[in-house]
Amino acid sequence: MVFASPLFLFLFLPLALAAYFTAPRRWRNGVLLVASLAFYAWGEAPYVVLVLASVAFNWWIGMRIAAADDPRARKRLLAFAIAGNLGTLAVFKYANFAAANVNAIAPVFGVGALAWAAIPLPLGISFFTFHAISYVVDVYKRNADAQRSVPTFAQYILLFPQLIARPIIRWRDVRDPARTIGAWGDRVTSVRTREEQPVPRAPQHERPACAVPQAAQQEHDGSATICTCHLAATSVAR
Repeated sequence: MVFASPLFLFLFLPLALAAYFTAPRRWRNGVLLVASLAFYAWGEAPYVVLVLASVAFNWWIGMRIAAADDPRARKRLLAFAIAGNLGTLAVFKYANFAAANVNAIAPVFGVGALAWAAIPLPLGISFFTFHAISYVVDVYKRNADAQRSVPTFAQYILLFPQLIARPIIRWRDVRDPARTIGAWGDRVTSVRTREEQPVPRAPQHERPACAVPQAAQQEHDGSATICTCHLAATSVAR
């Protein structure tokens, strides 16, 4: 299902939004997950099992990495996670290419061609694979805690607006929940970046002194005397 297609714009997206906003708050997380699975299954139904297996594997390995205290064990688990993800990607993305090249040079060595059935490329496999790798790396570096809720982690990986397209959203940027809706008995993560820190106001004693005589900076409005230099400094601080 293409984002620019009429099917997505006028059927899937309105239905997903209507279901989300009409559902009780504690079930909205589930609505998004079901919608994301339906979105993927529409175009790649045979590979829904593959994406769910990827979710289960990376959730499990993330929990193992988070629980491990030995640095060497953590490195081994990280290497296993990366190898598992990249190995799966290599099989689906490059196995056909490798088999074609082997069959091309096989007659040179007097070897028979491989009996090879082409493997279809799953939709978005590169995106959700590197998405999962970024998660386990964040957990390994302790930039973020592992997500204990399987459905919440599944939503993070499979959320349909970013399931088959960039950007890859880092877990450390969305781990802090914006609200609690309790859909899975856990805090729900929503996509948001770190809030911009407010510009601190300069302390009174650090504000720059007026560079011109005070009499030249004052404007009289009848009852009040206003220092224009002070107003400019205050507006910049805000």
